[in-house]
Order: sequence, then structure tokens, then C-alpha cells
Amino acid sequence: MKLHATQTQQYQTVTGYEDDWIEINAVRFEDSLLVLPELAPRPWKVTSFESLEPAHFDAVADTDPDLVILGTGERQRFVPPRLLTALMARRIGLECMDNRAACRTYNILMAEGRKVALALILPGKAGR
Repeated sequence: MKLHATQTQQYQTVTGYEDDWIEINAVRFEDSLLVLPELAPRPWKVTSFESLEPAHFDAVADTDPDLVILGTGERQRFVPPRLLTALMARRIGLECMDNRAACRTYNILMAEGRKVALALILPGKAGR
């Protein structure tokens, strides 16, 4: 799906997505990714939902968002609380949703000026 450009083009905006890729400012990514409005997208070393570990959320917490939107793949899944200690310790909220909803929600919150991070689990080239 392609999304229309908005007045937020100076920020990292989701401009398109499918189940196995995402575009940030028209640049395509196929591996799991961490996206913040004012920083270049960075790889997020998660290969699948089942491979999530506390260290993955430590890396997200280190970016200091107020809220993390976690895209869990093609369907919504919920993370066990034992993996979220870094986020809970810093009072960072977490919302889990499928990747498509996560992309749309991130764009809305980012456009509102919220301090939001998008952590997206993608299958990557190895997963296909």
C-alpha cells in the first residue's frame, strides 16, 4: 500500500508497506527496523516474533520514546511482560499491533508531534 505525503516530510514517515517490506521516505526496507521521527531508520536485530529477547527492548528504550508501536508481523501478538522490563522501568508505553496498523498509527502519532518509535518485525530476505 502506498501512503500519501503529508506536511511531515522532514521526518521519517512511512510512505508504503506490504507484509514483507516497508518504505520510509520512499526508501524500501525488508528487514526488521526501528523508526523514530527525527533519526534515520536503523536495523532492529529481530528475525521473528518468537526470537524477541529483553535486549531487543533495551535497544528501543535507549532511544527514549514516550510510546513504542510494535508491529508484530501479519497478525497482532502480545509480548510477554518479562521481556519489557527496560520499557517499564522508564515508563515507556507499548502498543502491539499487526504491521499494517502499526505503520498507520506511527504516521498519525508522528504527525501529531508525539515522541513515538516504530519497532517493526519484518521477515527479511532470509525469512522468504
